[in-house]
Amino acid sequence: MKNTKLVVSTKKVEEYSGDLLVTLVALDEQGGYVGDDYFRPLLESLVQYKEFSGKKDEQIQLYPPFGPFFGKLKCRRLLLVGLGCLNAITDLNVKKELLRTAGGAIAAQCKSNKVTNVGICMPNYSGLPDITIGEFLSEGILLGDYRFLKYKTKKKDEDGYAGLTKIELLATTHVKAIRSGATKASNSAKAVITARDMANEPGNGLTPSHFSQYAIGLAESLPLRCTILEKKDMIDLGLGGIIAVNQGSDEPPKVVILEYSPKQKGETILLVGKGLTFDSGGVSLKPAQGMMDMKYDMCGGAAVLAAMEAVGREKPAVRVVAIVPATDNMAGGGALKPGDIITHYGGITSEIESTDAEGRLILADALAYGIEKFHPDCVIDLATLTGSAIFALGHHYCALLSNNDKLAEKLIAVGTACAEPLWRLPLGEMYVKQIKSQVADIKNTGGKPAGCITAAEYLHQFVGSTPWAHLDIAGTAWDFSEKTYIPKGPSGFGVRILIEFLRRWETCNFPTVD
Repeated sequence: MKNTKLVVSTKKVEEYSGDLLVTLVALDEQGGYVGDDYFRPLLESLVQYKEFSGKKDEQIQLYPPFGPFFGKLKCRRLLLVGLGCLNAITDLNVKKELLRTAGGAIAAQCKSNKVTNVGICMPNYSGLPDITIGEFLSEGILLGDYRFLKYKTKKKDEDGYAGLTKIELLATTHVKAIRSGATKASNSAKAVITARDMANEPGNGLTPSHFSQYAIGLAESLPLRCTILEKKDMIDLGLGGIIAVNQGSDEPPKVVILEYSPKQKGETILLVGKGLTFDSGGVSLKPAQGMMDMKYDMCGGAAVLAAMEAVGREKPAVRVVAIVPATDNMAGGGALKPGDIITHYGGITSEIESTDAEGRLILADALAYGIEKFHPDCVIDLATLTGSAIFALGHHYCALLSNNDKLAEKLIAVGTACAEPLWRLPLGEMYVKQIKSQVADIKNTGGKPAGCITAAEYLHQFVGSTPWAHLDIAGTAWDFSEKTYIPKGPSGFGVRILIEFLRRWETCNFPTVD
């Protein structure tokens, strides 16, 4: 993964000599310029010629000599990016997203000009703290600069541009606050980029063994403890769902466990991510069209492990445990068959109606095992679980299902703050009836109606009274709503939600379900 250097500098604007200098332009209610007076003469001249006014999404790039600044600015290019009227926006989350989007636009301009070093003039806007500007503008630039080049061989007609190597935030005041925001942005963005990289790997480039190797590497470099359950361990423990899904594969399964423990013992949060490294559908084979996208079926597991990378850096005051059941779902000679009956961890039996409904089988074991072993105060799972989530919400919202109102409300608020919106769907006995089996305790599909909900109800059977939330990221893990800082393909959705959820954690106030 490319490591872009993000620094906060007290260097004056006229001292910056890099490839590109950027200044953000905001407007007041009367359309007047708001921000650093240094650039006012230039802005007035541009407005006079109607070339730039500072409206939202408007931008202009200039080359030396820079008009009123002839002989003063040392940068090779100057980019002005419009934010529009900030004072008209009352919702802080909307302002945060405006900064992320502006950051993504800056990254796109850097790509267009093959810029490797960019300087950002940190503006001073009333009602918008410096730490906020530093964090979310930086986050947008870092995420917008993403590219996956691991398997590209440089050709003669390609320039080989690999992205930004240095982002320099130029600040003369509130340097400490801006540096704090930039550090948070860097932690979040690096984690998202890790998740995107994992998702972009082909099925032969990210196997269950690769998942475990990555986790072991994290534990060696950060204050995390790693445990890998091998196939024999799973058989001994009775993780029947994971073993069953893996029956048709040549690749052995892994259960990857990462633990972070603060110095003072406290509450525990359990994160579970679906690590299906390739999903052929098994015997219930998927159609060929679109099957190559099934390398993305591990995005939940990638999000959970990537979030633990940020946990190791930020060291929250709460214990965090991550579990990723990892396998692929293939149609080999010993593969699971429709009509088979399996026994999950804890003893619940399940009739298999479709081997393509495999994600819930591996998650059910991980949830039941993780809750019994680690006694969490709440548990969140992420999974590209159902196509029904896409039919219901498209690629714009993530489906949220939960047995706890307060936990759901907190996650919705966090998702809004991260511009990764969640939409809560119901649970209930009427949906449980759809997964009742005549020959086992439950069956692994409930038919097409409410498929996203019945899949969640399957998982619900394994969490008991523990406050639990399920995020079905099938519609948002890739082809998420187009934005300047979100590339085509894997988005890294859910990583920032988990990180921000942990940052906001104070104490568990989620009453357990009776």
